[in-house]
Amino acid sequence: MAEIILAASPFHGHVAPLLTVAADLIARGHEVAFLTGTKFKERTEAAGARFVPLPEGADLDEGQMERDFPGRSQLPPGPAQLGFDIKHVFGDPVPAQYEALRSLLADFPASAVISDGLFWGALPLSLASEPGTRPTTVALGVSPTFPASGWGPEVHVDAQRHLEKVFQSAGVTLPGFVLAGAITVPDHYLQLTVPGFEFPRDDLPGSFRFVGPLPPAPAPAFDRPSWWKELLDDRPVVVTTQGTFANADLGELVVPTLRVLADSDALVVAATARPGGAEVVRDLMGEVPANARVADFIPFDLLLPHADVLVTNGGYGGVHTALRHGVPLVVGGSTEDKPQIAARVEWSGTGVNLGTARPDDAALRTALETVLSTPSYRARALELREEFGRFDALQSIADLVEGSAR
Repeated sequence: MAEIILAASPFHGHVAPLLTVAADLIARGHEVAFLTGTKFKERTEAAGARFVPLPEGADLDEGQMERDFPGRSQLPPGPAQLGFDIKHVFGDPVPAQYEALRSLLADFPASAVISDGLFWGALPLSLASEPGTRPTTVALGVSPTFPASGWGPEVHVDAQRHLEKVFQSAGVTLPGFVLAGAITVPDHYLQLTVPGFEFPRDDLPGSFRFVGPLPPAPAPAFDRPSWWKELLDDRPVVVTTQGTFANADLGELVVPTLRVLADSDALVVAATARPGGAEVVRDLMGEVPANARVADFIPFDLLLPHADVLVTNGGYGGVHTALRHGVPLVVGGSTEDKPQIAARVEWSGTGVNLGTARPDDAALRTALETVLSTPSYRARALELREEFGRFDALQSIADLVEGSAR
């Protein structure tokens, strides 16, 4: 049995995949301590891990971003907001994250530390001492690889200078551009996708490898609504969501999807992924179209097997869930890493990139008609599903950490 630390930035899209890893490692007989935000205490303990809270200054809440980062929402999507996030959302917590890791290691001498690729507080652990004198460090790529267009050092000079000072305050020197170092500094970097969904690159280190996406987490208790049987009807099923993070304004993508398909023969299912989301949609629309079904939360692994297309703002986890079921996509996202994910959807041939989080009705309607009427999108999604099946992310992670414990 090995002792293993998992550390995740306190955001759903970062915590959820690492909880899947934690549950698997625990099932294999290992002891796991999980370092993340207090918001995730109950879920962490339900997975069987020892919960360790992030300290003040690092214990963020994605539902309170404007409180924690005043003015962030006023920045234009793109380089300005990305630079802010690099500096403040992921950069400033580094010293507190690192100190929390060191404190945890003092009474829980783990043989491996597994972090999400944007939990940069794990990087000083690798930088401060040589392999063999510290735990093996493993980063999991829960976002596309960086840098890419819009993420490079030439765009984020100010952010890089800020991060260099942050790492100096943690007692280490940041070697080069932070988004490149996030990949090159850990002993191992495991990207949770397949080559067919990532731009070809020749600059990745030997410590980088694709391990495929994680399998679905066990479905939570879910009472299927009365309309669930309609998913079996002989008509297209269109699912729309804005995910768990950028869903404050459901008028960006969810409501327009319901509106442009109101007169179609499709069944349109909106999964708002937020408390009270269904009521918000009703308030925005006045009257929900007769062919629409709106819910706060629906487990995607139950819903997407019935879908013909997913309209989404492009969260990494949601996109991979769709592709795991062979479902093509229409993607429109402008914040965080979502434009990068949308670009990969377009490049891989698995869907249409709207190029904006707030498409006009004509563009959205055309994209939906294109995906639904062009067989190649479904065919490519099915090919990606087949490629996913050739990888076993959990086994790859377990082999790595078990090897480090010997």
